[in-house]
Amino acid sequence: MTTRIDEIAPDIFRLSTFIPDVAAPAGFTFNQFVVRAEAPFLFHTGMKGLFPLVSDAVARVVPLDRLRWIGFAHVEADELGAVNHFLAAAPNAQVIHGELACELSLNDMLDRMPRPLHDGETIDLGGREIRFHPTPHVPHNWESGLFLETTTNTLFAGDLGSTAGDGPPVTGGDIVEAAMAAEGAFRGTSLGPAVGATLRRLAELEPATLAIMHGSSFSGDGGAVLRSMATEYDALAAAA
Repeated sequence: MTTRIDEIAPDIFRLSTFIPDVAAPAGFTFNQFVVRAEAPFLFHTGMKGLFPLVSDAVARVVPLDRLRWIGFAHVEADELGAVNHFLAAAPNAQVIHGELACELSLNDMLDRMPRPLHDGETIDLGGREIRFHPTPHVPHNWESGLFLETTTNTLFAGDLGSTAGDGPPVTGGDIVEAAMAAEGAFRGTSLGPAVGATLRRLAELEPATLAIMHGSSFSGDGGAVLRSMATEYDALAAAA
């Protein structure tokens, strides 16, 4: 396996490892994202088994000893499995997430205490900033939350918009149909009235890039993508 590095927005890098045995026969990408800044930010760490590949890729974007912030969408192995490995390798790094995630899991799980964030709180990366947006139960866990990089208006979307296969690093084409096909196959979303409402709230941010955990990132009218997904999930919830 190899981890590919691509710049999907100015100074925002997608680190992607394709694993063909997951979601076979299409396979699945596991993506992390680095914001290169004075205080660099890593979104997702990958699983523990991917740490050698992912940490090498991160170090090719920013030195590990300069890594300052680590975030993820929710508590799950592919999102933070290697987090303590990164904390050991990056002595200046600290995990940031919502207050709920810290209280439920992170205060106990992490080898270094995290910094809890409230809804809408921003972190200065040095010349650019990221802002935290709680998304409880969307797509999965109670503690879920996402980050928006405000200079490029890039939404680190976690599992939202995930697709199977090994597509291009970034696309401007329609991703909703493939994302809903993946939802039909994996049934990973906690269907309920909060899903559509949360997606529409995120759509109000009008992101220009969606940095997606599995599959291609999206560049274009991210608000339209999120609204279209909200409509699809409303229909699934109604049918359920």
